[in-house]
Amino acid sequence: MYPELSCGSRPVLRQWVARRGHTTIVAEAGSTSSSVAASVPNAATNRIVGRWLLGCSGLVVGAVVLGGVTRLTESGLSMVDWHLVKEMKPPQTQAEWEAEFQKYQQFPEFKIMNHSMTLTEFKFIFYMEWGHRMWGRLVGLAYILPTVYFWRKGYFSRPMKGCVLGLCSFVCFQGLLGWYMVKSGLEEKLDSYDVPRVSQYRLAAHLGSALVLYCASLWTGLSLILPTNKLPNTHQLMQLRRVAKGTGGLVFLTALSGAFVAGLDAGLVYNSFPKMGERWLPDDLLAFSPTLKNFFENPTTVQFDHRILGISTMLAITGLYLFSRRMHLPRRAKIAIGCLTAMAYAQVGLGISTLLLYVPTPLAATHQSGSLALLSLAIWVLTELRRVAK
Repeated sequence: MYPELSCGSRPVLRQWVARRGHTTIVAEAGSTSSSVAASVPNAATNRIVGRWLLGCSGLVVGAVVLGGVTRLTESGLSMVDWHLVKEMKPPQTQAEWEAEFQKYQQFPEFKIMNHSMTLTEFKFIFYMEWGHRMWGRLVGLAYILPTVYFWRKGYFSRPMKGCVLGLCSFVCFQGLLGWYMVKSGLEEKLDSYDVPRVSQYRLAAHLGSALVLYCASLWTGLSLILPTNKLPNTHQLMQLRRVAKGTGGLVFLTALSGAFVAGLDAGLVYNSFPKMGERWLPDDLLAFSPTLKNFFENPTTVQFDHRILGISTMLAITGLYLFSRRMHLPRRAKIAIGCLTAMAYAQVGLGISTLLLYVPTPLAATHQSGSLALLSLAIWVLTELRRVAK
C-alpha cells in the first residue's frame, strides 16, 4: 500500500520533519530567553540579589567583630598612616619592619604606654590593625563589584538602584571615617599623660555607621528572600509592630552606647553588679560640668547608662514576647521572637560576666558579637511583621 512512500520519498519526509523540529526548538528557545530577559528583575533575580546582600552583611559583621578585637588588644594605633593601595602589602624585610616600628615610636601611644615594646610585640598589633583594614577593603569590593555586574544585567528595580548606590556610598564613607577616628588617637596632646586613645565620639560614629550599613543590608536581603506573611491588619498587630520597632531601636541604641564604654575603658571603673561599688548611684555619677558632658565623657556615667540600656532592652524584649503570645502569628514570626528573647537574656549574662571578670578579651569580644546577634534577630522580627506591599 502507498509504494511511493516506502521508496525514495521516505528519506525526504524524514529530513523535512527534522528541519521542522529544529526550527521549532530554536524558536521556542529564543522566545523563552527573550521573555526571561524582558521580565528582569523577577523573583529569581531578587533571590540572587538578596543572597548577595546577606553575604555582604555577614562581611560587615566580620569587620565589626575584628574591629572590636583590635580595640580590645589596643592595636588600632599601630599603623600611623593611611594609603588605599600601598598599605595592602605589609612590611616584608627586617629593614621594612624596623622602619615601620620607628614611625610608630614617634607617636604618643609608644611614648606614654608602650615605650618598652619590642619589635615582635609591635608586629602583633600591626597585623591586627592591618587585618582589620584589609577586611574593610574586602567589604568594599564585595559591595561595589557585584553592584556593577547586577546593574549591567538589569537585576535592580529603580528603588533598588537607589538602595545599592546608597550602600556603596556608605561603605566608602565608612572607610574614610575609620581613618578620621584613628587620627584622633595619633594627635600629640601637650601636658597630657593620659593613656592615648581614639575619640569616643569618632569611635561611636564609626561603629554607628557600620551598624546602619549592616541593618540596611540585612533588612533588604531578608525582604527579598523571605516571603511576606499575609497578616490581617488588625489594631493588635499594629501595636505589635510599633512595640517591635521601638524594641529594635533600643537594641541599636544599646549597641551604640557600647562604643562609648569601649572608647573610655568604662568597663574597668566599677566591676560589681548590680550595685556600682557599694552604692546604687555612685558619688561621681555627675562629677563633670556641665551635666550633659557626663553622658559622653565620664566613664562612670557611661557605664551606668549602658547598664540601664541593657536591662531596659531585655525588659522591652520580654514585653514583646509576652504580647506576641496573645496573638496568632505565623510560625516563622514566633520563632524569630523566641530567638530574640533568648538572645537578650544571654547578652545580659555576657555583659555582667564581662564586667565581673574585669573585661577579659575573649569574653568582651563575645559580648560585642552578641550585640550584633541581638540586632540581627531584631531585624528578623521586623521583617516577619512587615506590611504586605499593595
